[in-house]
Amino acid sequence: MRTLRPSLVLFVLLFGSVGLGGCTTEPGPQRPNVVILFADDMGYGDLSSYGHPTIETPNIDRLADQGTRFTSFVTGSWCVPSRTQLLTGRYMPRVDFGGGTGANGNGGLPESELTLAEALSSAGYATGMAGKWHLGHAKDRFLPPNQGFDSWLGLPYSNDYRKPWVQTDVPLGLYRGTEMIEHPPKQDSLTVRYTAEATRYIEAHSGGKQPFFFYLAYNMPHLPIHTTEQFRDPSGAGLYGDVIETIDWSVGQVLAALEEQGVADNTIVFFASDNGPWLNLPDRMLQAGNKPWHAGSPGPLRKYKHTSYEGGARVPAMIRWPGHIERGVDTDELVASPDIYRTLLNIAGAEPPEHPLDGHNLRPFLTGKVDTSARRRYYYFLGNLEAMRRGKWKLRLAGDTTQLFNLQVDPAERFNRADDRPGLVTEMRARMKAFADSVGAQLPDE
Repeated sequence: MRTLRPSLVLFVLLFGSVGLGGCTTEPGPQRPNVVILFADDMGYGDLSSYGHPTIETPNIDRLADQGTRFTSFVTGSWCVPSRTQLLTGRYMPRVDFGGGTGANGNGGLPESELTLAEALSSAGYATGMAGKWHLGHAKDRFLPPNQGFDSWLGLPYSNDYRKPWVQTDVPLGLYRGTEMIEHPPKQDSLTVRYTAEATRYIEAHSGGKQPFFFYLAYNMPHLPIHTTEQFRDPSGAGLYGDVIETIDWSVGQVLAALEEQGVADNTIVFFASDNGPWLNLPDRMLQAGNKPWHAGSPGPLRKYKHTSYEGGARVPAMIRWPGHIERGVDTDELVASPDIYRTLLNIAGAEPPEHPLDGHNLRPFLTGKVDTSARRRYYYFLGNLEAMRRGKWKLRLAGDTTQLFNLQVDPAERFNRADDRPGLVTEMRARMKAFADSVGAQLPDE
């Protein structure tokens, strides 16, 4: 369902459609710039626009007001699969990393994968990145500068990959390009420095004939959480609230840079989190200052990161493209991170790879030409294929337990309807089995 917010309905009634973005306007010859803002472990309920009672996020909320806000956006349930889906348009089991991508891992994206940055670069875009990568680091060819990005400032994986939280002797360092420039990284200022990198990039690449793509992948609010003294205490929601409000400040800085350079109207801005909050903390994380309350909220959803419940995979997300994407719209239509990859390739005029993709082109839906998302199904992988959503129904397999939820009336997944709909369970399980076989995965009970 697509809903226009009440304040904008009143505006339309009083003044007509002038200034509402002309959602059916055909794009001009100049291709849009693209900015992706990707938080780490931010929960569905962590933004004021998604119901948090004390954390204030006016800049992110304004971004949602100026575009389309998703209430049923799903991605991978933890770091690596979510970034795989966003940057390759594919479920993680399709991608042969050849090993892990954390501190002690030797794996990385193979050359056969076409990253979003590579596709846009081939289509004539300048490409830059700041922030967390987590798709391979052991060899230079796995790092962002060799995966389509012209520049990169950031960490190669999550910010907890160091002692005492992770027992590794591999140094956690800040990289510029393929060179480590700071070890250990000064984490208090990471968000501020990433933001400065993004705004400098926008300033340097605005006004030319070449469109640009910038990917800002925050390390926060993944534990251990950090922010500068400037942002400590004002939220009233503890250190976690301060960290979220720092990210909100960062989003405001990026949006202001686009305005100041006169490119806001020709820039697609997409914001999302990679997965739900890390509430199921392992004991190794509860030391050196980390507290159980240094994590976010799934809002009304069940469970958290690294589960196949909605609290693990459904995240806050929104997209803005003035003059093309409808503004002031909330939609509960099913949308997933591989769709962002496919949609941006279409808009940029970039050639898709020849191998199978798991995303859909949402451009007709986002621009108001059709009322429904092209996505009908989503598969929840945690090694095995644990769950599948088809429209309003979600089937989840957990050992000997089979769960069927109607997410339209029960988004918190409280009521198991499997006994009521045995035929639907059989049908969906068969589809799950066929899809798992097609990507080389298994079902949990196999």
